[in-house]
Amino acid sequence: MPSRGGFVSRARYRDDAGRELARHFGRKVDAQRWLDETTASIVTGAYVAPSAGRVTFREYAEKWRATQVHRPTTQAHTETMLRRHAYPTFGDRPLSSILPSDVQAWVQRLGTADPAAKRNALSATTVGVLHSIVSGVMRSAVRDRRIVANPCEGTRLPKAQTRRVVPPTTEQVLAVAGAMPDALRALVTLAAGTGMRQGECFGLTVDRLDFLRRTVTVDRQLVTMPRQAPFLASPKTAASVRTIPLPQVVVDALAEHLARFPAGAGGFVFTLRGEPIRRTAFGHLWRPVVKAAGLPAGTGFHAMRHYYASLLIRHGESVKTVQARLGHASAVETLDTYSHLWPDSDERSREAVDSVLGNLADCVRTSEAR
Repeated sequence: MPSRGGFVSRARYRDDAGRELARHFGRKVDAQRWLDETTASIVTGAYVAPSAGRVTFREYAEKWRATQVHRPTTQAHTETMLRRHAYPTFGDRPLSSILPSDVQAWVQRLGTADPAAKRNALSATTVGVLHSIVSGVMRSAVRDRRIVANPCEGTRLPKAQTRRVVPPTTEQVLAVAGAMPDALRALVTLAAGTGMRQGECFGLTVDRLDFLRRTVTVDRQLVTMPRQAPFLASPKTAASVRTIPLPQVVVDALAEHLARFPAGAGGFVFTLRGEPIRRTAFGHLWRPVVKAAGLPAGTGFHAMRHYYASLLIRHGESVKTVQARLGHASAVETLDTYSHLWPDSDERSREAVDSVLGNLADCVRTSEAR
């Protein structure tokens, strides 16, 4: 085909839908190479139509989000993360236009405070979660042959700083319980004496308590979401379903609590103004309590769970027992969180070696004397 600069080679092919597509090249060899590569990708099933990636990130991500098998809280969390942090940058851009360098710049910006925009830097953990969500969307787009490759692959993420858990002291736990309203004082005793998660405590109903056997069955949690009535759902993981032995102090606290504040509709042991406890409402109550008890700002209800774990470890319970009581998915999770709380074994290590090799030096000296 003649052109102003010479001849132009025109390569043509038909896609899976039978549409004819063409490109023009200055050299016939380039046209043939492109045609061979395109034909090979069609034969191997790796072909991606040029128009497939024109859909915007927001449009595709919303369809992806609707098909995910997530717990309600995870669904809400994913929607919030995309809306607040991903859509402002990628929402209106075609999928095929998003490059690895764009993703890297986005990650860097998320971790940097911007006073002009009144935006605080996100923690490394939060940035990692956001990146994994966007990467999940892109992986799905690759499988759907919308784009050739996932632009999130190879992103350098900020390294999360591992913070050692520092459980509250017994005095601090007692101070928290003392600062709580009467109707929720036993809630602190329950959490500190069983290690139950906040949602598990809020979702506790009378029928899950066995005062005769002194046990509590944990097989559901209370879920509270915006613009929805609170509801009971399965716990965090399958390992979270467990039966926890109740210490006498917890039995006594719960018995006294139910005598003063009988369970109402739904059988919930703890309520606020007769209704299931919402996380937001409890947060407004909890923060002044923490301050009054002299605990560090930002101390969450989860601190009671850490206290329970520290008690078990201090009294010689094994990793497997602590894992089972807390409902961790694996012993690795338990060790990653609490390994520094187990007693130091340095002295036992020394004694073990000395007991076996203690006479080695004498044997060596005797051998040299011969």
